[in-house]
Amino acid sequence: MPTKFSKETYLYWYELMQLIRQFELKAEEMYKMAGKIRGFFHAYIGQEAIAGGCMTATRQEDPFITGYRDHGLALAKGADPKACMAELYGKATGIAKGKGGSMHFFSAEHYFFGGHGIVGAQIGAGAGLAFAEQYKETGNIVLCFFGDGAARQGILHETFNLAMLWKLPVIFICENNNYAMGTSVERTSNVRDIYKLADAYDMPGDKVDGMHPEAVHEAVERAAKRAREGGGPTLLEMKTYRYKGHSISDPQKYRTKEEVDEYRAKDPIAMVLQTIKENNYATDEEIKTIDDRINAVVEESVKFAEESPWPDESEVYGDVYIDKNYPFIKD
Repeated sequence: MPTKFSKETYLYWYELMQLIRQFELKAEEMYKMAGKIRGFFHAYIGQEAIAGGCMTATRQEDPFITGYRDHGLALAKGADPKACMAELYGKATGIAKGKGGSMHFFSAEHYFFGGHGIVGAQIGAGAGLAFAEQYKETGNIVLCFFGDGAARQGILHETFNLAMLWKLPVIFICENNNYAMGTSVERTSNVRDIYKLADAYDMPGDKVDGMHPEAVHEAVERAAKRAREGGGPTLLEMKTYRYKGHSISDPQKYRTKEEVDEYRAKDPIAMVLQTIKENNYATDEEIKTIDDRINAVVEESVKFAEESPWPDESEVYGDVYIDKNYPFIKD
C-alpha cells in the first residue's frame, strides 16, 4: 500500500529501532546471565517507535533530555553503542566515564543531555535548555521526555507555566507506558488523559499513538514547526507500552500476561517491517543484512566494554563541582 513516508525513512526507522531493541536485549543478558552489569537498569523495549519518529521529525542539533529510561534515546541521537555499553559496565570508556551508569547517559556532542534519576527533574532542566536556545537565537528546539509518573510531579506545573509565559521552544513528550513503576495511571490521578494537563496553561496538547513512528513523526513535526516559529511549547502524550518491567528487578505482578501479549501483537518493529515488505522496500536478504549488521555492532559493544579499563581511583572527585567556601569536599 502507498505510504506518506519514503523507503529510506522506513529503512532508517527499522534499523534504528532494531539497534535499540537488540542493544537492550543484549544488555539485559549481560546483566542477568553474566553478571557484568549492576545497579539500576531500565530498558526501552517496546517504546522504540517514539525514538524513531522523533529523530526523523527533528534536526540533529535539537537537544533531547529524558529520565532514567535513556538508553534508546541516546542511541537514537547517535551515541556510540560501544560507549553506551561500557557505561553500563561502569568502565572508563563509557559515555559518562563509567560514573553515571544506566540512568545517567550524557553526550553534549550528540545533543543528548541525560539521563536523569530524579523523577521529573528533566522537565525543569528541559525548559532551561529551551530558554538557552531561545536566548542564543539558534533556531533549535528541545525535546523533553518524561514518563506518566513524572507527570504527577509539581515541577511539571511550574515549568509549564513559565514555558508558556516565555513561549519557550520545547516539546514536552510524556511517554505514557501505562505504569509509573508498578502503579497504573488510573490509580495516580483523576486526569487519565495526560495531554489535557496542557489545557490549564493554554498550551497545545495532543494524544499520539506511540507504537507507530509515523504518528510520532507527524505530531512532533507539527509541534516543532510551531516552536521554531515562536509559538511556544506543546505537550504530546505518546501512548506506548514497555514489554519489560519498570526495571530489571521488577516481577511485574501488577499486570497480566494477556495484557502484555495484547501489546506485543502491536510490536512497533514488526509493524514497520510489515510496511517495508508490503511495499517491497527491501528483500528478505536485505533485511537480514541489516539485522546481521546490528548484531555485529551490539556484539562489538560488549567486546569493547569487556576489554575497557575501570576508572582510575583518581577520578573519584573528577567532574564534581567544588565550592572553595564549602570545605567538606576537597581536591
